Parts: sequence; structure tokens; C-alpha cells
Amino acid sequence: MRTLITIIAAGFVATLAWAHCDTLGGPVIIDAKVALAKGDVTPALKWVKPAAEKEIREAFQKTLAVRGNSPEATELADLYFFETLVRVHRAGEGAPYTGLKPAHEIEPPIAAADKALEAGKVDDLAADVSKAVAAGIRERFEKAVAAKKHAEHNVEAGREYVAAYVEFVHYVERLHNDASAKSAEHHHHE
Repeated sequence: MRTLITIIAAGFVATLAWAHCDTLGGPVIIDAKVALAKGDVTPALKWVKPAAEKEIREAFQKTLAVRGNSPEATELADLYFFETLVRVHRAGEGAPYTGLKPAHEIEPPIAAADKALEAGKVDDLAADVSKAVAAGIRERFEKAVAAKKHAEHNVEAGREYVAAYVEFVHYVERLHNDASAKSAEHHHHE
């Protein structure tokens, strides 16, 4: 539990959103596999912005055209489609594409969020995140308070206080901004 709380707290300060859309077990690939099984690209299109739909449709058609030639061709064609879909999806989020990751590389907080969605219940997730946030605030606050006691002793101690102060205030600011945002900025919707 402590590890989950630490990971969740660390995620709040990350400059890039956690991603599991680039894992082979993530929702983008799951929908890509459904699309390939059905022979219908529709399940995959929700992961890209309308301007990118043509590129995904073309990649899908190329994939379907060669995937039945042999097991190797199917594997290679599917991988091409997965990589194209994830690359285009990540670009739509403003995030870099760094390749597909193994299915097991899903961050625990992302897995917890997915689990909450599957169960239709968010209370446990909200409680875990709330604990992580409170712990992160307290930790940074205590560091700033301790450094403030010595801030006037010398320049180095003053700088240590300023560093702790900046970390504390900006952490709280990021949390507040994220918590008070009107909509999620993970960009899946546009």
C-alpha cells in the first residue's frame, strides 16, 4: 500500500501524463485487437483525433491486406497497426512515442484506475489517492518548516529553505490546478 501511495504521489508531479496506452496490455491495443478480430477499424478510432482518422484507416487496410498471408505476416502486420495507432494516439496527447511496452509495465495507479472503472466504484481509488496527496503535502511541508528554522543562519541554509519552499508551494499548486480543472487533459476526447 505504501508503494502504491508513493507511486501515486510521484505521478502528481510528473510533467508527462502516466501512460499505459503504449503497453501491449493497455486499452489502445485491446481495442486494436478487437478491431482486427472484427475486421472493422471502428473500435480503434476513438483513440485518435478526427484529423488522424485517415492515417489509421489506411494503416488498418494495409494490415488487413497482408495479415492472412502467413502467421509471420499476421504478427508483423498487427505490430505495424499497433505501433501506428499508439504513435498517432500519443501524438494527439502531445506525448512522444517511445515504442510499445510489455503488458506488465502498466503503472500501479493506472491499473487501479482501470480497476475502478471496471468495477464501477471509485471510493477505494479516491481514498488511496487522497492519502498519497496528504502524505506528499505533509512531507514537503515538514521539510520546508524544518529548513525555515535555519534559513537566516547562512546563505546555504537560506537556499535550502528556498528549495524546500518552492517544492512545497509548487506541489500544492500543481495538485490544486489538477484537482480544480474542469475536464481531464489526457486528450482522449477531442
